[in-house]
Amino acid sequence: MNKIRKGDDIIVLAGRDKGKRGKIASRKDDSHVIVEGVNVVKKHTKPNPMKGTVGGIVEKSMPIHQSNVAIFNAASGKADRVGIKLLADGKRVRVYKSSGEEIKVA
Repeated sequence: MNKIRKGDDIIVLAGRDKGKRGKIASRKDDSHVIVEGVNVVKKHTKPNPMKGTVGGIVEKSMPIHQSNVAIFNAASGKADRVGIKLLADGKRVRVYKSSGEEIKVA
């Protein structure tokens, strides 16, 4: 079970974008995530008339390692760690380590 999932509100812990907040747009692989508005680079693209693309400089979000992000706890206003809790019916839910309350995905 991934502790950080698509749609989670996160805060960046390390790197040039330290302190920025954003939502997880997608997971690149097991250890990398793409966050909206974080780790944005400028990519120079060539025009391709066969595909109908024009050339130029495009801003693109690049993957960031999941160890450099933490889930944002709105109640405390800080970064928090994620724990797994087993419910009585056998379901596994994600909870904030600091408060123990369940994480709701918006």
